[in-house]
Amino acid sequence: MDKAKALLERFHKGPLAVGGHVFLTDPSLSEAMACHGYDFIWIDAEHGPFDKERILSHIVAANAGGAAAIVRVVTNDAAVIKPILEMGPDGIIIPMVCSAIQARDAIAACLYPPKGIRGFGPRRACRYGAIPTETYLAEAEASCLRIVQIEHKDAVADIDAILAVEGLDAVIIGPNDLSASIGLLGAPTHPEVLKLCATTIARCKVAGKPCGVSIGPGDRQAISMWLATGVDFISCGDDISFLAMGARSTLDHIRKASK
Repeated sequence: MDKAKALLERFHKGPLAVGGHVFLTDPSLSEAMACHGYDFIWIDAEHGPFDKERILSHIVAANAGGAAAIVRVVTNDAAVIKPILEMGPDGIIIPMVCSAIQARDAIAACLYPPKGIRGFGPRRACRYGAIPTETYLAEAEASCLRIVQIEHKDAVADIDAILAVEGLDAVIIGPNDLSASIGLLGAPTHPEVLKLCATTIARCKVAGKPCGVSIGPGDRQAISMWLATGVDFISCGDDISFLAMGARSTLDHIRKASK
């Protein structure tokens, strides 16, 4: 709970919170990235080859390294979301939320009745029974951030209604899928895509909801550009990209030095 509350406070008041993606299944990657200073680790169950056991191990590893653990689930489905919440992550990201109706469904899946429809069966979330049920229930809502991903033009069109959904903590923009929704896949910094992002960020400012962005680590100029948009948090860099960048850099240096 403390990590979720501290992270949400950073989203609102700064300094900028920075997260990193993990796609590979070895939990030591989450711990290592956390140890090197990431504020939160984005465990990508949507695109990574994770089973439930591996997701749990990454949550534990990220926390062990000192970072908040945030899981992006596969889809906006209460049956998918529920077992992840039982693992006690510090946040959950629901992808491809395109309307206020979908946002309400996502948030309802994360909250116990009467506010939501979440079934009761916490395991790690209540520290395996070490936290009394009454205490756990009083703290459960604040212990896990509920974030929806804005990655379609329809979501931008309905952004004010999405932001008004009770229980929503923050949104995060996915520029790549957003670009695809307007026929510009592969051009996440195209002016038309950036216009949609600017609209989302501006409406979040009005609503008082934190807005983040998920981007790759390779282009420092693009990173600076996104930071200048006024986002409240950023997820930048991932295990696969860091491995590729390190390999390329080392090989390039060796081959140039050996000539």
